[in-house]
Amino acid sequence: MKNTLHACIIDDKDDGESISFLLKKEFPEFEIDLHTKNVDFASDYLSRNSPDLLFVDIQLNNEQALETLSKLRTSSSPLIFITDSENTAISAIKKGITNCLLKPVTNLNFVLTVNKAMENFKKNRTFPFPKSRSKINLPTLQGFKRVNIDEIIRCEADSNYTSIYLLDKTKVMVSKTLHDFEKNLSGYNFFRIHHKHLINLEHLKEYIKGKGGQVVMTDNSVLDVSIRRKNEFLHKIF
Repeated sequence: MKNTLHACIIDDKDDGESISFLLKKEFPEFEIDLHTKNVDFASDYLSRNSPDLLFVDIQLNNEQALETLSKLRTSSSPLIFITDSENTAISAIKKGITNCLLKPVTNLNFVLTVNKAMENFKKNRTFPFPKSRSKINLPTLQGFKRVNIDEIIRCEADSNYTSIYLLDKTKVMVSKTLHDFEKNLSGYNFFRIHHKHLINLEHLKEYIKGKGGQVVMTDNSVLDVSIRRKNEFLHKIF
């Protein structure tokens, strides 16, 4: 028998029961410890408890709600954000929430998203560098440049070199392959959208539909998403 896991559901609507029903049906090993509409109460609860999974379904139509979401994100629990609005999902993504479910929620998408959230949480906990580590060394001809990982917007392959584009609009050319950076940064919310491009999802600004589609980053660069990576990419951000 599987060990009991604990979930928390925060919703400011009346349809949170659908998530409760899906969780009990598809993941019977979970117990729901808290189901509330009061986000302040939930925030206080999470300051004292760490459920194994956190579902959040709140309207993000004002700064207070966005601030609340940011606070909930600091919880050590893996978080799944649920919404019926694509624009709201994009707002959540900009806040760093990469596990999102768009309504109407199907059984398949629910199962895939819960499994992904739990797998990513376990992977990040066992990442070779502690999550508190926020810097990386970029070797240069003169030595190395030490930068904050969250200041890396994107990495672009150039033969056996990689160009690193930073938040301060500088570019650093490093004599390592993009594959090396993909391995080292995958635990920090980076995703390889193309054989040439590895992006920091924290700096994703917009997605443009197409065969593979394109992304617009916070530095206004427009990058292609390969057709074969499109579904995985969209699943990761939604």
